[in-house]
Amino acid sequence: MVDLEVRELRYFQAVAEELNFTRAARRLGIAQPPLSKAIRQMERRLDTNLFVRNSHQVALTPAGLRLLDEARRVLDAVSAAVHRTRRAARSALMITAKPCVTTDLLRHIVSAVTGLPDAPRIEVAVSGYGEQSGMVRDGRADLALLGSPYDLRGLDAEPLVAESRVAALPRTHPLAARASLACRDLADLPMPQWPSANAAERDYWAGRDTVPSGEPLIGPTVHDNSQLLEAVALGQAVALVPASFAKWYIRDDIVYRPVRDASEYTIAIAWREGLRDPWIARVVHAAVKITAGAVDLAEPA
Repeated sequence: MVDLEVRELRYFQAVAEELNFTRAARRLGIAQPPLSKAIRQMERRLDTNLFVRNSHQVALTPAGLRLLDEARRVLDAVSAAVHRTRRAARSALMITAKPCVTTDLLRHIVSAVTGLPDAPRIEVAVSGYGEQSGMVRDGRADLALLGSPYDLRGLDAEPLVAESRVAALPRTHPLAARASLACRDLADLPMPQWPSANAAERDYWAGRDTVPSGEPLIGPTVHDNSQLLEAVALGQAVALVPASFAKWYIRDDIVYRPVRDASEYTIAIAWREGLRDPWIARVVHAAVKITAGAVDLAEPA
């Protein structure tokens, strides 16, 4: 049986994601020769090539692709074990959410759980775009509030809230004169671009999951909602956002119009797949009760 060390898997993952030994070595903080040697030793012990190398590029073989998927799972599990052990030592649970409506829901959940007998300390992390699923998978968080579109690989989840989406437009935009819009009205208009979004996420935020378009997506890069709002107000883009967003961010220079056929925005609470923990179950139960009770999540705390 061939055993691989965690260190070796980290080395392999870096090369597999960078597809460049120099960049991978820089990322790991080591010299390139020992990294190359470690990968060659792994290939000899596994009796298979993990990479195809030539003078122009490095590419993964089918075996390398499979190992990358497995390595990510193993490394996430190792990281999760460390993080959760440390939290268990201080009787804590970590919940993460991104800013806006999900953090307001999180405030209600924390308040409800904290009042229960013998409740653990609830720690909260406000995270950036698309980070929540990964934080649960690698153990930095025990639970996450996810907003569409989200990645549930390796997670269990309970849906909580669904709402329509609206277009955020400069007040002077021609479409602002309409009472409602359709996704085709937004087709090919500049849209804010989240740098870490994948292709499916970019299509969702542009309404192209409903009305596909062959034209490339264009628009300014944004990293948070403040930048998104400024891009819209300056006429650089229009944006497709959850309906509650319009109640959070009221501005004189921006108008919001319903988009009739846009897919919904949903919020779910997620935890690591198969994890059985009584306090995680209680937090999920509290979240379901709160949202079923029609808490007004459109009002800032």
